Amino acid sequence: HGPGGSPVVYGDLLIVSCDGYDIQFVVALDKQTGRIRWKSPRKGYQAYTTPLTIQVQGKDQLISPGAHRAVAYEPLTGKEIWSVRYGDGYSNVPRPVFGHGLVFICSGFEQAELLAVRPDGRGDVTDSHVAWTLKRGVPLTPSPLLVGEELYLVSDNGIASCLDAKSGKTHWQQRLGGNHSASPIFAEGRIYFLNEEGGTVVIEPGKEFKKLATNQLDGQTLASMAVSGRAIFVRSSSHLYRLQQQSSRT
Repeated sequence: HGPGGSPVVYGDLLIVSCDGYDIQFVVALDKQTGRIRWKSPRKGYQAYTTPLTIQVQGKDQLISPGAHRAVAYEPLTGKEIWSVRYGDGYSNVPRPVFGHGLVFICSGFEQAELLAVRPDGRGDVTDSHVAWTLKRGVPLTPSPLLVGEELYLVSDNGIASCLDAKSGKTHWQQRLGGNHSASPIFAEGRIYFLNEEGGTVVIEPGKEFKKLATNQLDGQTLASMAVSGRAIFVRSSSHLYRLQQQSSRT
C-alpha cells in the first residue's frame, strides 16, 4: 500500500503526501531538480489524499489529510500550522474542499465523517475550530463538490446529498444508483455524478433535487471526469471517451 494521491504544484515546489503502510510523510521537491526542499514526517497509517493549497488571512496553507488527523502546513517550509483529529479515520481518499471560510475534510475508513473546519487556528484545533460535522452519507472515495453556497456529496453506495456549506443543514438526499468512486464535477451549470458501472446522472444545482438527464457508457468507470473547454473526458476500463456537443453551423 503506497501513496495514491496526486502531487500539487506550489511555485517552484512539487508537493506530495506520501502516507504508505509503513512510513508517512509530506514532502516538497524542487520541481526542476527533484531535490528535497522540506520533508515533514508524521505518524499514522496509509492515506491516499491530494493536498490542497488555500489562503487564510493573506497567508498560504497546504491542507493534507492523513490517517487519524489532517494537518495544515506552511507550504514553503513544511512547518505545521494546525491540525484536526478524527479518531480512527484512515485510508482517506477525498480531497479537501475550501470555501466560505471553512475547509471540508472527510475522515476516511471505517466510519466516514465530514468535518467543516475554520482554518485560522494554531495547534490542535479539534475542540475549538470545527464548525459542524456530518456522519450520514459521507463518501469514502469521491471528493465533495462546492457550488455556490451548497456542498454536494455522493457516498460510495450512491446516496447523493446537498448541504448548506455554512451550517451543514441537509437540503436533500437522493439515491442515484450504482457504486461511486469518481468525484462529482460541475460544468456548464450542471453537476455530473459518474458511477462505477458507466452511468451518469446529471442534475441542476440547487436546494431541491432536479434531475436533468441520465447517460450510459460501456465499461467500468472509476476515475473522475475531466473537463477541457466544452468537452468532457471519461476514462473507462477499455476506452477514453470525449463527449462534446457539435457546434451548429450558421
